[in-house]
Amino acid sequence: MATNSSTLGSSKVAEASGRVEQVCNMHFFNPALVMKCVEVVRHESTSDNTVDVTMELARRFGKEPVLINREIPGFIANRVMGAINEESLFLYENGYASKEDIDAAIRNGLGHPMGPFELMDMVGLDVIDFIAKATYEETGAEEDKPNESISKLVAEGKFGRKSGEGFYEYKK
Repeated sequence: MATNSSTLGSSKVAEASGRVEQVCNMHFFNPALVMKCVEVVRHESTSDNTVDVTMELARRFGKEPVLINREIPGFIANRVMGAINEESLFLYENGYASKEDIDAAIRNGLGHPMGPFELMDMVGLDVIDFIAKATYEETGAEEDKPNESISKLVAEGKFGRKSGEGFYEYKK
């Protein structure tokens, strides 16, 4: 059994399964039919066999699995993207550059398909805010506190593309 959530570690559902050693995370990225990466995350009781079967299943799906040896909120890609988002928000909020120029720098300088503000709007600011709140609740770490600018936009009903406005405005 696997959970796809990067917020809900499989250790939280493993006990209820009655098969603790046969539970892991198998985290697909959106859009799942396009994105190649699948993060396979073991918790402290996940068996080697469960990891091997899950990695092979991902390969059969045409994916490129990466193994994370122990749980951490957000796993790999989301944590790294979170660091990019955090720095991008810092630069924008402190007037170092516009969101448009930050997005262009990440697209054209780092080769990302879209900039961090574009990506946050696509994912949904409400989703990003929810994940940040859940992570902060779990860790209590100051660096995991939700971003105030994102929380403010969410409180205003600005969720990104799905609501028609976030960091950018979108035609409905």
